[in-house]
Amino acid sequence: MPGVTDPMIPDRLFLTGDDEADALLASDPMALLIGFLLDQQVSVQKAFSGPLELKRRIGTLDAGLIATMDAGVIDEAFRRRPALHRFPGSMATRTRELCAALVERYGGDPRRIWEEAADASDLRRRLLALPGMGDMKADGLLAVLGKRFGIKPAGWDEVAPRHPTLGDVDSASALARYQEQKRAYKQGLRPES
Repeated sequence: MPGVTDPMIPDRLFLTGDDEADALLASDPMALLIGFLLDQQVSVQKAFSGPLELKRRIGTLDAGLIATMDAGVIDEAFRRRPALHRFPGSMATRTRELCAALVERYGGDPRRIWEEAADASDLRRRLLALPGMGDMKADGLLAVLGKRFGIKPAGWDEVAPRHPTLGDVDSASALARYQEQKRAYKQGLRPES
């Protein structure tokens, strides 16, 4: 990939407080993408614990298998108590849509999103084109890829977010700081009444 000579591979990301879930996020790009997809209307810990629990419930995080899996199986896996998300039905659908997009555009290999990106702007565009990825999620994922994995294609500094992101989280205490900074940042984005 342009701009990346030797990506780092951390043994874990500190997003859940669970060693197994944090290790899966670092080792499996599909887990990381699903975690970002689920990161809305629930805590960071709940969102990023979801991929490990989904894998336990359906036996895989392979994009090709999930994309073609019976929708009822995915839906049941999300709804089974404890539910994987506050909105299990819609997140089950979005997860299948994300996997289908990965199969269609990248042969089911999430690594190709960044490995084949021409530069950082292209990488950000690719992230934004994924189902369920808005600006904040794309920025957070871009920051995690750069700061935790060393994936910084040409122009990364120009497109990297300037606000606190999950890319800044390198310990349990850093996660707590991030969550406080995120609340303050979001509060600053709200219009005054």
